[in-house]
Amino acid sequence: MNEGAPRALPGDWFQLTTGEQFEVVAVDEDGGTLEIQYFDGAVEEIEEDIWDELVPQPIAPPEDWSGSLDMPPEDIPADPEAGNEDWVNFIDRMDR
Repeated sequence: MNEGAPRALPGDWFQLTTGEQFEVVAVDEDGGTLEIQYFDGAVEEIEEDIWDELVPQPIAPPEDWSGSLDMPPEDIPADPEAGNEDWVNFIDRMDR
């Protein structure tokens, strides 16, 4: 990576000039690639030279970083291994 682009480390969040936010999830220094995951859950692998061209701006993690995990409770499958009707989905216990 060149001197002008911010250093990317797994767990760091960035924003593009288009407003898209993403987290760096992996850096392969030997292969010269980064794996990023956008807020909506899409994953992309980019070359380091593309990273330098993007010039992303570091940001704090979004307050609700679970954008890709949003799912209505009725769409979350029950635990098939529980074997009993008393199983409670942990999502049901969260404050909304």
